Amino acid sequence: MSHAPLQNDTFLRACLRQSTAHTPVWLMRQAGRYLPEYCATRARAGSFMGLATNVDYATEVTLQPLERYALDAAILFSDILTVPDAMGLGLSFQQGEGPKFAKTVRTEADVATLAVPDMEKLRYVFDAVTSIRKALNGRVPLIGFSGSPWTLACYMVEGGGSDDYRAVKSLMYARPDLMHRILAINADSVASYLNAQIEAGAQAVMIFDSWGGVLADGKFQDFSLAYTKRVLAQLKREHDGATIPRIVFTKGGGLWLDDMKDLECEALGLDWTVNLAKARAAVGDTKALQGNIDPNVLFAPPEAIDREVAAVLESFGTPHQGAGTGPTHIFNLGHGISQYTPPESVKVLVDAVHTHSKRLRAQA
Repeated sequence: MSHAPLQNDTFLRACLRQSTAHTPVWLMRQAGRYLPEYCATRARAGSFMGLATNVDYATEVTLQPLERYALDAAILFSDILTVPDAMGLGLSFQQGEGPKFAKTVRTEADVATLAVPDMEKLRYVFDAVTSIRKALNGRVPLIGFSGSPWTLACYMVEGGGSDDYRAVKSLMYARPDLMHRILAINADSVASYLNAQIEAGAQAVMIFDSWGGVLADGKFQDFSLAYTKRVLAQLKREHDGATIPRIVFTKGGGLWLDDMKDLECEALGLDWTVNLAKARAAVGDTKALQGNIDPNVLFAPPEAIDREVAAVLESFGTPHQGAGTGPTHIFNLGHGISQYTPPESVKVLVDAVHTHSKRLRAQA
């Protein structure tokens, strides 16, 4: 399928460590419950999965934040747990609660039945990618995504969210062989899933290791990072003649930047606990950095949001300018946007990123 030429490639250029006129900005969960128009569409859909599995609705909500804000990228509206749902675990969302699985994976027998799912079961995701890409009409690039193998395993073993990760860590310590088997299947599933998103039209892909930071040092490397590497090694590097950037975000992963700096990806996402200047020094100039303002800054008055945006940009420093490649920054939150965020605060943030990042470049 031929697509409209890209009008704003700032995000992709920054991922590839090329110079840009301003620092690109997009937000994790930018299409979500903080927007009244999203809530209205979700009400029409009847449920979260009704929204995510309907191509027209998924397209509509993906584009909603772009109508309000000068964002530099769109991200597919979906969920990180579509892959285990396709494995037959029965994903559901109750209003006001997190995701739940009808079946858990905790025993040898449970693990024995696990397999990479038929990607046709996820056709609704790939059709949404193609539909969104067409609807964007070249306005900004489209990001596809998945949960990491470890993060998916956490939900699969726990059966939903967790406060203490007791079930998944118990399995990991008691039967590491079973945990490695789950993670290997997850990694191969995630790689197939992301490659299918790329074929459908995703112009960058992101792996969300949302629960990587709950692991002990050593266990993170063995049970999370090793399987993120397994995904990255299988991903398509190009599609339709364009390079497809890969982003890895580990919440709570600031401790392990030295381990992650050699990952086979273009950008590392950072949560708000990490100082960007120190991260840049630790990682070197082989990766773009993405992040990392505290999402709760968006509950402060406009002048405070403006000040904090400037502080994040200045902590990274002036990005690469001119020919060739060098250190670059993609502005984002340090985690997903809160459903209680005032929509007008997001405009303040996005506009401040563009204004201050242009000022920094002019001063360099």
